[in-house]
Amino acid sequence: MTSLLLSLQACTSYENFKNITEDLEIPSQVYRSDFNKVWQEVMKIVNKYPREVDNQDAGIIKTRWIDNTLELNFADSFGSNDAVKAAQFKLIINIVKGYRGSKEVSKVTVFKRQRVEQDFLQGWKVIRTDGILEKSILYRLERALAIESKLQEIEDKKIKEAEKSF
Repeated sequence: MTSLLLSLQACTSYENFKNITEDLEIPSQVYRSDFNKVWQEVMKIVNKYPREVDNQDAGIIKTRWIDNTLELNFADSFGSNDAVKAAQFKLIINIVKGYRGSKEVSKVTVFKRQRVEQDFLQGWKVIRTDGILEKSILYRLERALAIESKLQEIEDKKIKEAEKSF
C-alpha cells in the first residue's frame, strides 16, 4: 500500500517538476560571433519596437509594453479561449559575451512577458507565451549573422584579389 502511495506521489511531483521547468525555459542561443556584431544585429531586429532600456554595457534591451490585443484575439479565435479586452507584451533581451576555447561567442536570451486583461475588474494577468516571437527573433538573428559573415568573406576575397593584381 505504501509503495502505491509513493509511486503516485512520484508521478505527481514529476508533473509539477515538468510544469515548472516548462515555465522557466527561456529561449536562448549561442552565436559564434563577437558581442558588438550581435548587438548591432539585435538592435536592427528590435528597431520597430519602442524601447525602454538599451544598455550595451549591461547587454540588455527592454521594450515598453506593446499592445497586441488584435493578434492575440485572432490567434485565439480558432481555439476555445474567450476574447480578451486588452493584451500587451514586453520583450527583455539579454546578450552575454563569452569564450569557447579562444574564440569569442555571444549568448542571446529572449524573454517575452505577455499579460491580458479579461475585464477591468480582474486587472492584468500574466500568461504564458507561445514562444513563437522569441524563437523567430533568435532565428532572424542567426540568419542575419550568417549573411553578414558571408558578405565579410566575399569582401576579404575581393581585397586579396586586388592585392595580388597590384
